[in-house]
This record gives sequence, C-alpha cells and structure tokens, in this order.
Amino acid sequence: MIEIELDGKKVDIVEGSMIMHAAEKAGTYIPHFCYHKKLSIAASCRMCLVDVEKMPKPMPACATPVTQGMIVRTKSDKAIKAQKSVMEFLLINHPLDCPICDQGGECQLQDLAVGYGGSSSRYEEEKRVVFHKDVGPLVSMEEMSRCIHCTRCVRFGQEIAGVMELGMSHRGEHAEIETFLGQSIDSELSGNMIDICPVGALTSKPFRYSARTWELSRRKSISPHDSTGSNLIVQVKNNKVMRVVPLENEAVNECWIADRDRFSYEALNSAERLTTPMLKQGGVWKSVDWQTALEYVAHGLQGIKSTHGAGAIGALVSPHSTLEELYLAGAFVRGLGSENIDYRLRNAEFAGGQEGARYLGMPIAELSNLERVLVVGSNLRKDHPLFAQRIRQATKRGCAVSAISATPITWALPVRNTLLAPSAQWVQSLADIACAIAAEKGVAAPQDGQATAIAKDIAQSLLGGERKAILLGNASAHHARASQILVLANWIGAHTGASVGYLTEAANTVGAQLAGALPGSGGLNAVQMLSGGLKAVILLNNEPEFDSASGSAAMASLKQAEMVVTLSPFQANMECSDVLLPIAPFTETPGTYINAEGRIQSFYAVVKPLGEARPAWKVIRALANVLGLAGFDFESCQDVLSHMHENNVGGVPVQVPGALLSNACNASIVSVAHTETEPCVAGIYQLDSIVRRATSLQLTADGRASAQFVPEVVS
Repeated sequence: MIEIELDGKKVDIVEGSMIMHAAEKAGTYIPHFCYHKKLSIAASCRMCLVDVEKMPKPMPACATPVTQGMIVRTKSDKAIKAQKSVMEFLLINHPLDCPICDQGGECQLQDLAVGYGGSSSRYEEEKRVVFHKDVGPLVSMEEMSRCIHCTRCVRFGQEIAGVMELGMSHRGEHAEIETFLGQSIDSELSGNMIDICPVGALTSKPFRYSARTWELSRRKSISPHDSTGSNLIVQVKNNKVMRVVPLENEAVNECWIADRDRFSYEALNSAERLTTPMLKQGGVWKSVDWQTALEYVAHGLQGIKSTHGAGAIGALVSPHSTLEELYLAGAFVRGLGSENIDYRLRNAEFAGGQEGARYLGMPIAELSNLERVLVVGSNLRKDHPLFAQRIRQATKRGCAVSAISATPITWALPVRNTLLAPSAQWVQSLADIACAIAAEKGVAAPQDGQATAIAKDIAQSLLGGERKAILLGNASAHHARASQILVLANWIGAHTGASVGYLTEAANTVGAQLAGALPGSGGLNAVQMLSGGLKAVILLNNEPEFDSASGSAAMASLKQAEMVVTLSPFQANMECSDVLLPIAPFTETPGTYINAEGRIQSFYAVVKPLGEARPAWKVIRALANVLGLAGFDFESCQDVLSHMHENNVGGVPVQVPGALLSNACNASIVSVAHTETEPCVAGIYQLDSIVRRATSLQLTADGRASAQFVPEVVS
C-alpha cells in the first residue's frame, strides 16, 4: 500500500492502481466516459484530466498510476479548465437531438455537459454525419452520429463477451464504430453494450421510442431463466413491463445480464398471453369464470381418483416456477394421495439415492478465481452466459479450461484441452481420465479405461493448480447415465482436489429438489408419466412438447389421458389440454428462486396480473380448498415460504444450509451398450415458455438456429 493526497485527503491505495481507483476509494467523483470498472483502460475520452503536482499538464486519472506521496487535485482551476476544454471538443459534432434521444434523462454526456459544457458553441462548421447500421434485432445503431468513440462497446465485446464484434474503423473525424463486413451482433451478452454506452449511440431496438426514462417506475426482480439468478431492475409504465436492466450484485451477476434476461419481457405483453380460464367443450375452447373452471377441475380429479385411484393423477412441473408454487404443487398432489410429481422433464435417468439437492458445489463468484476447470456436457457460453463470462475472466489470469463435448463448440474463451466424443461415450471418456490420474498417483482406477493422450493432458491439467472444479452441464444432467458420470466426476475430484458441481439448467432447479417436486415412494417419474401412465395430468408452467425429452411423443400420450389441466401464462398445450388456467409470470407474482449455488432470492410482483390471470400459488390453494384438502390456508406467498422454513431459527435464510446440498452419488459404475439417445438440451432461446415467445430473441442468429416452437393462439 502507498499513500497519496487527493483533494487534501490522505488515501491508502494498492501500488499499481490508477488515480481513478484512489478517487473511487475516497468517494471522489472524477468525470469520465471511456473508463469502466470492469473494462480495460483506454484513456480515449480524456474527460478525467486532473491536476497532478509537478506534472506540466493535466493527466488522465484513469491511466495515471499512483506513486508514493503524489498530490492530486481534481477540482483545481487547472483540472476544471482541462475538463471543460475536453467537453467542448466532445460536443463539436454531437447532434442536438436530446429531446428525441432514447438516452435522454440517463445520458452521461448530457449530465456532464450541464456542469462542464458551455452555453454556446464557437464552431460554425457543419456537424459530421455517421450513417446508421443494422446489426440485428436487439441493439440499435440508428444514431451513430452521437458516438464519442469511448470504445466501451468494443472493449466489452473483446473482454467480457469474448467476441470482438465491434471495432473502430478509420481515424480522426472519419472514425466509426461498426461491425466487421456488415455482420450482425450475435453475442448472448450483447445487450450490456446498451447499458455501458455513455451516450445514445447504442440503444435497445425493442424498447426504442417506447417511453421516456422519467416515465418509468423501477422495481427489483430475479431472472426466471437460467440458474444464475441474475438480479434485475424491471422498468414499468402503465402497469406494463417496458424494459429490463441489470441490478448490480457482485456475488451473482456483477453488473451484467444475458440477453435472455434482458429481452424476454416482450413475451409478457404478447398476444399469446392467456387472460381468462378456458374449457374445451366439443373441441372448441370457451372462456369461463374462475369458479366454473376450478369446480370442473375438482370434479374431474375426484372422478378419476374414485375410478382409477389416486395413483392415476400426477403433475409435471417446471423448474422455472417459484419455490412456493413447486411446494404447493407437491402438497396438492400428495394431498390427493398420489406421489406422482416431477420437475425433471428433460432427464433420461431417474436414479435414486440422492443425499441432497444437486448444485454448483461452490459460490458463483468463485468461478472467476478458478485455476483449472473441466466442463462436461455443456455449451457453457449458450447454456450459462454469465458463468462462461466469469470463467473467461479466470482464463485471463491463467486458468486452464478442459472440456468433454459431443460436438465442436465456439467457446469464446481459450480451451486448452477438448475431448470430442459422442455423448454415449462420455462415461468411458471420464474413465480414461480417471485411469490417467490413477496411473499418475499410483492408485486403483475406478473403472477400466485407456489413458489416451488427450486423457493424460486433461489429467495433468487437473492435477495442477490450487482452485479447481469439475462442472457438469445440462447434457450431463439429462444423460441416460447421469449418475455414472457423477460417480466418475466425484472420483476424479477426490483425487485431484477439484470440487464437483452441476451448472443446473433452470432458475429453480435447486429449489425444485428442496421443495419436494420429486416422486415419492412408488411415484412415477416424468418419463413414465409422459408415457401414458396417468389418467389426469396437471401441467404447471411447461409445454411437454418443447420442455421434455419425450418431445412430440408426449403430446400423443397426453391426448390419451381423461383430463389434462394446464396452468400457464400463455395459450399452451391446447392440443392435449381440457382446461387452461391463466397464471401470472414472474413479473406479476411474488416468489422465490434458489440459484445454482443455493442462494435464496425472493422477489415481489412488479405489475398487476394481466386480465384474469392469478399467481399459481393462489390457483393451487384455491383448487385445494375446493377439494377440501387440509393444510392450504395460506394468506400470502410469504406464508408459504415461512411454512417451508418454520424449523429455521431466525426465519428464511439467504443461503440453503450445506446439509441440504450434496453432489454425492452412491450409484455403481456398470458397463452398458452405447445405445443411449442424445441428451435433451434446450437451445439458448428455447429454454422456457417466456423466452420462446420473445419475438426479438427469436429473430437473432441463435433464435433462428434453434427454432422449434410454433405458437398456438386462440382465435
């Protein structure tokens, strides 16, 4: 640590830091545009010029290292005059379109121009014009004349997203930010460029000209998509979600969110929303009131129970549902006398013997500090964009990444070793790596294998370093031999000192396990239920055709059931359902998600439910009351959560206790023929019913590549 003087205050700062870092520590604001705490230093805008004693001219605070005894003045006449001069240059070519600019009201340039800009311009020459570019459905570059060449967007793509999609061409007044050869911006994190742009050059194409920032209410929420549990600010106007931006949480999503989290809100306002209960009568859908719908469902369930027994009733639930919804769904099914409930719609194996909920095995923030990583069965960049971003930062500090994959993947980060093998051979591939480790350490291998060259390379990588992890992706979790993959991963982890964890697919995969959304003794699993094992099926927030490993076969099976009840925010499962009950999506209901690391995050509704939609927990409670089931007298969502944690001293914790989380597996390793089908893994924009209906996301390159969903809308 060294000491400097900043505006008369003594500041201790780490040697090698910049003046800007010292100012941040001291709480002193220095105006800037190109500097961003998560990006490399460019020193291109020069707005942060400060007065450093014994320096002949003002120095950029973002690029000037501190030295022992340095004296810095940020508010001296010399500093202020330099900053005002820079502002004058920045405004020479800037268009005077603040009244129509989407960035108006939250524009750094606009804010700083008030304090550092002049009241008039000395320049009479014509302002330069930069033609707009079409770079895809998410980011708008319609007003590039506003660009001040801070290069934040360029550095973001190169350093955070891992794909340098933007660059600066030409020089001087001819300089422009553009894509290469007119390509589109296709990064799964591209929307963050909008947030970090300090002017209105990059704006949100779906949000463009929809509202002014001062018209919007801002409310906190949690992403319902992947297992990161990204913290969100949902911006609302007239009870309608207009925009979603990140809420900074360094331990979870830092200051970023994936495009999936940012733009999926479009589906919430789509024509496909289900706004009233509906019954199918004579093959025709008709809207009914809630009382009629609930009584119809209750009567149907009672009839099936009395005729076929409670075991003929089951529920398939989505891990994108809230903890409270999943708990009540399980309690409802068990209250009817059935143990048929499952969230594992995409799984191919349903081995028992779990000691706790499968989870990441480490804090999310620790992904940034890993030194060795083995990723098994995950297109990490697409399945978990923010996890990939953290590991990308780790590679910059020397982390060696190895991977086992069925197909070549564009990782957008350096991968040292890639073992390409069909998914049916992943168990053997892990056995080969275990064999190489066993030979190196002089112990017995857990299974016969061959220490191939690539297996030795991966083994050597895992045997080095200090902080190590074996991360099992969605394809590993859904694999036909998932338990054997886990057993071998645990053996490798135990002999290399690596933690073992699942990346976990959905926002509440961990929560679904803890809420009891799993079949009990004698209960049917998801595949059995979707193979015609039920007479009455309750579908909570899912579409088996797109959300299950059974695919289109699931629809044929469900059509054979006597009653199918769909609880969804959308007009879903219309071919096979008899009843549609409109439930509220995450923006219209309070609830709780538990992310991959076991972090418990509750949120409130940000808008009122659309039409006659109701929160799913209320719908389940009301249905239980109509059926006369005991134990459903909850007045609020918080009551449900408190009931689940009633034995915890101090109420609901912020982290799931370690005793409830475990990636241990007591399955045995057996050799089987390699006849398994490919694991069922959803595309980046096919993950859940909300994302599938977000128009702009479906128009992206990733959306078009994985398009499989055709919406059903009642005419």
